[in-house]
Amino acid sequence: MGVPDIDNARGGVQSDAVPSVAPAPAKAPGPIDPRLLRRGMATRWYLAGGVLIGTVTAALTVAQAWVLSRAIAGVFDAAPGVDYLTPVPGSGAWPALGIVIATLAAIFGGKALLAWLNTLLAHRAAAAVKSRLRRDVVAARLASPLDDRTSSAGLVNLVTVGLDALDGFYSKYLPQLLLAVTVPLVVGVAILTADLTSAIIVALTIPLIPIFMALVGWTTEARTAKRWRTQQRLARHFADLVAGLPTLQVFGRAKAQAIGLRKTEDAHRSETMGTLRISFLSALVLEVLATLSVAVIAVTVGFRVVHHDIDLATALFVLILAPEAFLPVRQVGVHYHDAADGMAAAQQAFAVIEGAAAPVTKVSVGAPGGAVVAVRDLGHTYPGASEPAVEGVSFDVAPGEFVVLTGPSGGGKTTVLNALVGFLSPTTGSVTTPPGDAIAFVGQNPGMVAGTIADNVRLGDPRATDAAIADALARAGAPDLDPRRPVGDDAEGLSAGERRRVATARALLRIDAGASLLLLDEPTAGLDADAEASLLRSLRGTGVAAVVVSHRPAVLAEADRVVTIGGRR
Repeated sequence: MGVPDIDNARGGVQSDAVPSVAPAPAKAPGPIDPRLLRRGMATRWYLAGGVLIGTVTAALTVAQAWVLSRAIAGVFDAAPGVDYLTPVPGSGAWPALGIVIATLAAIFGGKALLAWLNTLLAHRAAAAVKSRLRRDVVAARLASPLDDRTSSAGLVNLVTVGLDALDGFYSKYLPQLLLAVTVPLVVGVAILTADLTSAIIVALTIPLIPIFMALVGWTTEARTAKRWRTQQRLARHFADLVAGLPTLQVFGRAKAQAIGLRKTEDAHRSETMGTLRISFLSALVLEVLATLSVAVIAVTVGFRVVHHDIDLATALFVLILAPEAFLPVRQVGVHYHDAADGMAAAQQAFAVIEGAAAPVTKVSVGAPGGAVVAVRDLGHTYPGASEPAVEGVSFDVAPGEFVVLTGPSGGGKTTVLNALVGFLSPTTGSVTTPPGDAIAFVGQNPGMVAGTIADNVRLGDPRATDAAIADALARAGAPDLDPRRPVGDDAEGLSAGERRRVATARALLRIDAGASLLLLDEPTAGLDADAEASLLRSLRGTGVAAVVVSHRPAVLAEADRVVTIGGRR
């Protein structure tokens, strides 16, 4: 076939009884995972732009407070009977109200423009990082397609709605995190220059918000991780039910499975509502804490104004700025919940990416002695397994040689074949094969695309004519299959035997196109004696090196050499 497919690999895993282990997302070190910075240049640019935007926003906030405080104080400072809406020469009163409104409008417009620019940069950064993570996850899975630590359903959930949750991280949490650094610093300096007492109160009360935020964050992180695991379990459960629905219908167990699915849905609903409950309660806690902190400043400033220890303009300036100092820090805790799902998905994506095994090193030159394949002391232990699936396997395959791998079920034959095709990297030993485009492979459960039989056979050679497709089907023991016959998703409409013969025809076309190595896993399973004999003649007639996994006597009799894989030791 043209491209090895994950379904083939998954079939091989099951035949060798590979344990399935679901990876737990690693705990994110700090508010921003450094891996997002290393993998996303857009994140670094956004952080730099966000700091600049936050600083300018804070400066505009200070300017806004200064204008408002002077304008309002000017009203009360005006002499009785004086129209404070018009400038009074020599009075020092604030100019006409129109100028005040125009200045505030310009400040508000600048802040709105900066908010829009911040949102634009955030969405661009999120799109770039999500695209990069999705490519890396898919590349990691293709590099290690037998890694069953994340199911296909879980992987689909991860690269779609899972990583889409990063929008909340970039559009709400990360911008607010930057504002929580820049705004309190700029505002605090402005308050310090106006009133030392108020600045001390701000400096003493602001750290309380991060402390409470950390306490809330630990609870939220644990609850979000639990909700993410429940969501993944629901996705896997639903996918398994859809895949096994025909079997469940045959045995009359389809309706009974609805009970289990309903329980999983209820667990997911309960975890989601629990997370939302924590989100609302934590927001309330932070709001109360910030309100009390501002109230302390307001009370002290009010008493000092009454006793003439501070002028009205300065008091208003401090009172307007005080909430602005607390607001960005408080909002970080609120928006943390928007980022929690995205960070959980990103951590699992990194677990998939970093847990992928390195691909087998392949060489395009022939193996030692002119052999097409050279296997030396091959051994492999699957993640989570206590014993190796196979070990100590060595053999060569010469050009045109027909080699059969046999042995007890579960002995590691499919593992060896998967190492030859490049689906896994052996933990010990070495494998030398031709490059990937020179290999034709037929697995136990060959992958199919929606279309026709001809479309699936032509994957072996896109340039193949209709006559070549018909000839390949005939050589594969399926002369009666109509190339125009429709095929649904996952080979719907084909029997298991027809599916294997279509895949074999695809491999034969690939051999005709120049492939030099043929790898097959139980190619004659489900065939009668005549069809089996016809297929074996076709395989021998290709003249290329072939490695076949089989137990059938007819295949063993046809072999030039039989290699027995003895299983675990």
